[in-house]
Amino acid sequence: MIKPSFADIYMELAEKLSTRSHCVKAHVGAVLTKDTRIISLGYNGPPSGTHNCDMEWPEVGCPRDSKGSCSLALHAEQNAILYAAKNNVSMEGATLYVTLSPCIACARVIFTTGIKKVYYKNSYAAFKGLSTDEGVDFLKRFGVEVIQYKSEN
Repeated sequence: MIKPSFADIYMELAEKLSTRSHCVKAHVGAVLTKDTRIISLGYNGPPSGTHNCDMEWPEVGCPRDSKGSCSLALHAEQNAILYAAKNNVSMEGATLYVTLSPCIACARVIFTTGIKKVYYKNSYAAFKGLSTDEGVDFLKRFGVEVIQYKSEN
């Protein structure tokens, strides 16, 4: 029997986590690991204790902010990073697996927390109709290894 790689396991988990999202527009999951161990998980959606968009606004999702983005949602990687930080878990040298490449705001947070490698499955730029993946470009520019995930099996 061929054993799956850790990348395959963690990306599969990120995909499963994305199904927990309450966002009407997108479902994104994230797994944060260190030394082949999971240190945090996340999926996109509103902060705990606020509205679940799919229940409050099932047809259109939450109201848009001034830039046209969700006014409530935290991105999957933000949720994973915030949970780790809340629990005093060091992210220095960690690896992030996420189903959608990081936006520029998330990329800045990823870099600042010391995450050193990011695997992503799908392109945020393609999803949003942008010409470039600004978050990926930012991370690469500042020395974070970024890899578009391709299944190893």
